[in-house]
Amino acid sequence: MIDLTTLITYVAVVLGFVFIPGPATLLTVARATSSGTKVGLATGVGIAAGDVIHSFTAIVGISAIIAASALLFGIIKLIGAAYLVYLGIRAILQKPAADPAAVGLPISAGKAFRQAILAEVLNPKTALFFLAFLPQFVRPENGSVMLQLTVLGIVFVLLGLLSTVVFAVCAGVLGNFLRRNPTVLRWQGKIVGGIYCALGVRLALQER
Repeated sequence: MIDLTTLITYVAVVLGFVFIPGPATLLTVARATSSGTKVGLATGVGIAAGDVIHSFTAIVGISAIIAASALLFGIIKLIGAAYLVYLGIRAILQKPAADPAAVGLPISAGKAFRQAILAEVLNPKTALFFLAFLPQFVRPENGSVMLQLTVLGIVFVLLGLLSTVVFAVCAGVLGNFLRRNPTVLRWQGKIVGGIYCALGVRLALQER
């Protein structure tokens, strides 16, 4: 089973990811602002459902890799660490959209849910992120790798859902705040990027 120190570190890192405004947050805010809290919540649940699918595919794929070769798993972890650094640099350098929280036309909760699932499942960057991120917190000596990956995936999905629910409920105030404070949008990419880079570098050095 996952040791307590690893789990606490994982939860802290994931909280940093999900509670700093990103694409999922801004989509939830936009939906809730334009169509109400119910639609915002449906969007958040849809995003979580998409993350469940990504978690499952990552768990199956990573478990197969570990079963095939411990050396290959080590290589995958290093590639994952490098990918996290790459994501971090991209996030730091990327310019925010002029109005990422722009409000669209009102839609139903069901349609928002379906669109959110589809957008999350079809995002290849999300799939790559799960494949790169989850293995960094797996310790084969702690027992069943699949069980560890399952716990990590569930924790990620639940914390992500918690963040989108919070943002959906607070969307009216938050949406206006984000649109009126471009500095927040500029710095959120740098903060997220810094977390990615720090995690990737730490894990790469740890392998040595």
